Amino acid sequence: MSNLRSASRQAQETLREQENAVFDNPGGFRAKTEAGHLVDIADELYSVANLLAAQPRLRRTLGDPAAPEESRAQLIEQLIGSQVSKQTLQLCRAAVSLRWSTPWDLADAIEGAGDDALFAAAEKAGSVAEIEDELFRFERILQGEGEVAGLLDAYAVDTERRQALLNTLVQAKVSPITLQLLRHAVASQRKRSITLAIDDLLEKAAERQERSVARVLSAVPLSNAQQLRLAAALTALYRRPISVRTAIDPDVRGGLVVRVGDEVIDGSVATRFAEARAALAG
Repeated sequence: MSNLRSASRQAQETLREQENAVFDNPGGFRAKTEAGHLVDIADELYSVANLLAAQPRLRRTLGDPAAPEESRAQLIEQLIGSQVSKQTLQLCRAAVSLRWSTPWDLADAIEGAGDDALFAAAEKAGSVAEIEDELFRFERILQGEGEVAGLLDAYAVDTERRQALLNTLVQAKVSPITLQLLRHAVASQRKRSITLAIDDLLEKAAERQERSVARVLSAVPLSNAQQLRLAAALTALYRRPISVRTAIDPDVRGGLVVRVGDEVIDGSVATRFAEARAALAG
């Protein structure tokens, strides 16, 4: 979102407000049914995003700010109104009525709304923290297994085969919503890579819990007390709630590597050794 130009940033904020209104009361269902209904809404939003990605002329037409808003809204309703729920149609009508910097930003926003619907379902089920942890653990596996990440990102390979590989890696180990998020990340034409997609999903999970996440690498496990002290120190530093997600990386050797968003605090022994060697070589 930080990379969006002004018009799309404003449109994204407006669409997010629409999402919240829909996801907070998706049709007046009971709490247990609401989560399942939100999962269905996510599938429908992903399908609409896939349609826009596959149809350049349609994408340009719906994302054309010079066309009347109502005509764009009517067009999307004619195309999908009989195939999706009223909640999905409401969000898609809202999205195409907004002013986007590029038509691709519109497609990306609808795809992102699908992710948001799944996190809203997780929130109703009380499992956002669990999903966040599962995503973080899988990201660490991929970072240590570059070949696997490469296979999942191999767009020349059929989507079904890449999703089948994903299933063998995680299906029995993660919740259904985590699996759905990952399966879409693998299939999407717009996700730059599986690891970057997981980064974006982790940010969404943190936003849902009204905080930020620090990803921490250490050579040895941190105790609960150490994690709590680190979280408190980072919260004070960034002046917003920070939670800590830890992973073991022997290459760190000692100290910590902490990443909050795009900012990296590298206090590892390995980096200090590298800096010392560079200084000596200089």
